[in-house]
Amino acid sequence: MPMRVTAAAAALLMGFGVSFATAQEFQNEASPLFENCGDASYEKAKTEGITVGISPSPPFTSLNPETQKAEGLEVEIDEAAIKWAGIDKIKYEVMPFGQLIPALLANRIDMVAALHITPDRKKVISFTGPAYWYGPGILVKTGNPDGIKSYDDLKGKQIGAIAGSAADEYLRKVGADVIPFQTDADQFSAVATGRVSAIVDDDTKINLFLAANKDSPMELLKGVKVPDELIFTYGYGYVRSGLRKEDCSLRSAISQGLSEVRGNGNVSALLKKYGFSDANLFFFPLN
Repeated sequence: MPMRVTAAAAALLMGFGVSFATAQEFQNEASPLFENCGDASYEKAKTEGITVGISPSPPFTSLNPETQKAEGLEVEIDEAAIKWAGIDKIKYEVMPFGQLIPALLANRIDMVAALHITPDRKKVISFTGPAYWYGPGILVKTGNPDGIKSYDDLKGKQIGAIAGSAADEYLRKVGADVIPFQTDADQFSAVATGRVSAIVDDDTKINLFLAANKDSPMELLKGVKVPDELIFTYGYGYVRSGLRKEDCSLRSAISQGLSEVRGNGNVSALLKKYGFSDANLFFFPLN
């Protein structure tokens, strides 16, 4: 007797991780309901569109030089949430990471695509709900010539970080001699040439760089306990979008949009598209 899979059986099998070679469409249960939130930011975005600020940091956020279109993991996650909210027009402004929050406060952009919560940032902007998760990592020259074994060992050493990043803020607080960089290429080069003892940056970014540059004279330190303060106070944890504090209705709409595209499987699919996994959906131990 030939085997037939009914729609109900297929759904059950999918629940147990059995997949089928069909194009997947992501459906949503909820629809936007933010008309009475009290400020006009959401209605304005639906009418006029939204301008999102990104920094050049592929494969997370970047501008494709050939198509002149924004692309990357965080761009795709945000676009899914923005479109769920009924905002159809999206423009992008590209600038160094450290200029994104000043551009937001100056009304040059309406949203920062992706960043973490830190004490200083909370003073001036607001944040959406979570998009996805990643933690920090320490990149050193191969062989770890300065013998760095913990985050405490960074104190007093020349350590690189992207200017204005959560790592930059944390390193200054703990007493590292911070060397700020504007681009990923510059900070990776500084480790390879010995200009800095190490850099602290996103573990996802470092792993992707090392995978693409297998002959590079650098390594990600393993078995290093990440201080709770770095995760829960200095922002290493969930990636969120940043908005002006007064734009409450727009923030609420984007926040629910992120929840919806996490809940319907879209974010999971995007993470896997870019080489990550469902481990990046939720908090996990970093040791």
